[in-house]
Amino acid sequence: MSSYTSQTNLSIERFRLDGMMLLCVCYGIFFILTVQAWIALMQRPRNGGKIADHRHVLLFYVFITFVLGSISFGMNARYTEMIWIDLRNAPGGPLALIENYMSYRINFVALASGHLQEWFMQALLLHRCFLIWNWSRWVVVPMILLYVTMIAFSIIVLVQAGSGVKFYNITMEIAYLCVEVGLTVIYTVLVINRLFAMRGRMRQVMAQYDSSTYDTIALMVIESAAPYTVFAIVFIVAFAMYSTGLTTLCFLSIGKIQGIAQLFIIIRVAQGRAVTREWSTRTPAIHTSLAFSGTVSDCTEGTDNERIGKPEQTVQLCADPEQATEVTVSAAT
Repeated sequence: MSSYTSQTNLSIERFRLDGMMLLCVCYGIFFILTVQAWIALMQRPRNGGKIADHRHVLLFYVFITFVLGSISFGMNARYTEMIWIDLRNAPGGPLALIENYMSYRINFVALASGHLQEWFMQALLLHRCFLIWNWSRWVVVPMILLYVTMIAFSIIVLVQAGSGVKFYNITMEIAYLCVEVGLTVIYTVLVINRLFAMRGRMRQVMAQYDSSTYDTIALMVIESAAPYTVFAIVFIVAFAMYSTGLTTLCFLSIGKIQGIAQLFIIIRVAQGRAVTREWSTRTPAIHTSLAFSGTVSDCTEGTDNERIGKPEQTVQLCADPEQATEVTVSAAT
């Protein structure tokens, strides 16, 4: 019996196995961050307890996304075992099992749970964006329309996948991914633009204002969105070019990478290191420190000699009491 297998078949099988190993690594990180986020949300917030009002919502989000992500991971891990162990003698071998991914209901469950997880993750992004923009209708309406469009495309993908169509032939998957990535990119641009606008406003009021907080949060948003965006773009290109191997590699891990990025944001929110609605609505105020040296006569009437005898009045005016500037004002008028 010949044991020869074409290099094309071996390449696709390697991509599937490598994709599963990458998924295991991503799920491990996802699990650790889930635990950290849960612990951070259960503890008292660092800055005044502002997160308390939304704590239960975020706890529900962490719980439901972890459950959905775990179901998707478990189903994919089980099917990987089926490919090389349970069904290794099936007609066409592992290659046919990889290409006919949606022929088994276990994979439909994995796909559906992954899509539902992404719905929740995108909803969290929208909520954060709306808070920072103070629920401006010019931001809310277009983003909601995009979100509804994404869900509609997702449902079409699931319907087609459930009807037995090969996953790699579902062209609507490309549209769904493009809208999802577009939402993430638009969210990133809107949030960064808002942060820089608030930073500029503070600098206009206080020339010596330390804007490192806004810069740090903007960098956090970019760092959270960049890995998922790059990974998703690679996935879209591979899917459009019918590269089964690379598509399989990206497809298995894309949901966990997005979940990791979201959990980083939640942990910072729970620790009081993220933007709240008050940041976008408050009016910058300058705190002034006043210090008077000497005494000033209470009398309002007197001779010129009495006025000359009054000591000088020293006033400290500064936004920072530790760096107050002394201004000497003559008491005589």
